[in-house]
Amino acid sequence: MDSIEFISFRVLLDKTQEQLAELIGVSVRAVRSYEQGWRTIPAYVERQMIFLVYLLNGSGKVHRPCYIVKKCSKERKINCPTWQYKLGALCWMINGTICEGTPQHNWQEKITICRSCEVLSPYLMTKDTQ
Repeated sequence: MDSIEFISFRVLLDKTQEQLAELIGVSVRAVRSYEQGWRTIPAYVERQMIFLVYLLNGSGKVHRPCYIVKKCSKERKINCPTWQYKLGALCWMINGTICEGTPQHNWQEKITICRSCEVLSPYLMTKDTQ
């Protein structure tokens, strides 16, 4: 997540910098630093921002589980944490899921794939792209 996307998500969430800082558990100074591009946005902050936008854009929608959308085989489902923990459409929230045929071991690998996946990408739209 870059500073421009961070700002657009904050605007979409209709939060001031102060409100967002409280919501995601960081200082106002950190939010300002993320928006100015002075600090790298940590994975846990990015994950929270995506989750909040997902909830906002997905309220009232039927969320199809990733293993149905991706037509995963029984073997793949059994070995995937999404299936094991019944996460369905929240597959992008955890590492170790078997996307694109192999487990993703870190957030950067994972979110790069998820941003272009039809399970998550429709929910990441900002006001500019809706």
